[in-house]
Amino acid sequence: MVPIAISVGAILGSLSRYYLTVLLARRFGTRFPYGTFVINLSGALLMGFFATLALSQIVAPYLQLLIMTGFLGSYTTFSTYALDTANLARSRSRIMAFSYWAGSAVGGGLCLELGVGIARWLL
Repeated sequence: MVPIAISVGAILGSLSRYYLTVLLARRFGTRFPYGTFVINLSGALLMGFFATLALSQIVAPYLQLLIMTGFLGSYTTFSTYALDTANLARSRSRIMAFSYWAGSAVGGGLCLELGVGIARWLL
C-alpha cells in the first residue's frame, strides 16, 4: 500500500503543479515565475498543516504518505525555484531575483507556520 499511496499523491501533486503554473502564467504572464512562487508558498502552508495533523494522529499513516510524501513532494518545486532564481539573475533584474529568492524562503517559512496555526486552531 505504501508505494500506491505515494504514487497516487505524486500524480495528483505533479498535475496540480502543472495546471496551476499554466493558469498563473496565462493570468499574470511569464516575466516573474508566479507559478513556482505560489506553489512553494502554498506547499509550505499545506506541509505545516498536515504535519501538525499527523503529529496529532488525526491523519492516517497512508494518507500522510499520500499527501506529504507523494502530493507535496511532487507539488513543491525547489529545483525549479533555484533555476528560476538563476534565470532572473541572468536575464532580468538582480533585484527581482533577490526578491523572488528571499520572498520564497521567508514566505515559505511564514506559510509553514500559518499551516501549523490553522491546524492547531482546528484541533
